[in-house]
Amino acid sequence: MSSVKPPSPNQQRRSEPPVTNAQLRDVGLFGALSDEFLEHLVSTLEVRSLLPGDTVFREGDPAREMYVVLDGEIEVLKKSRRGRETRVAILGPNDCFGEMSIIDMQPRSATVRTLGPARLLKISTEEMDALYRHDLKSYTLIVLNIARDLSRRLRVTDGLLADFTATVIEEYVQTPSSTKR
Repeated sequence: MSSVKPPSPNQQRRSEPPVTNAQLRDVGLFGALSDEFLEHLVSTLEVRSLLPGDTVFREGDPAREMYVVLDGEIEVLKKSRRGRETRVAILGPNDCFGEMSIIDMQPRSATVRTLGPARLLKISTEEMDALYRHDLKSYTLIVLNIARDLSRRLRVTDGLLADFTATVIEEYVQTPSSTKR
């Protein structure tokens, strides 16, 4: 009887294309990083291959890692106070998600599920700590890029909230001029 040793997390199946420096260069999270540092990332970070409908994580789960979409599409779902899940975003190649867990170490704020086959690059808090120890300048650039992306998303959310609030006020709140006839 022979036992088959499962591949380590850093090994990819032979049918999967390897992650390249050029692929990482297209990801905003890794903007302005050196080729040497990108090569380090390619050799150390885990790639996860998922099937359509796979759940990456659920709202409320403990959180210690973020992901970059290499291939495929994923959806982000948020529960309302009444418990109804609503899609709040669809992300595709080069988008990242779960980065709030790297910053605030709180439970997951949303559920993330694949819409089709997907490949994700996983970055844990332990790996971020290792990156900090390996190259402080590159680590700082990654954290700054995370902050920029979170800021951009907050601006979009602020705009959506302002539009939603204006619509609710216009449709459901009578103004004094509309009550006079």
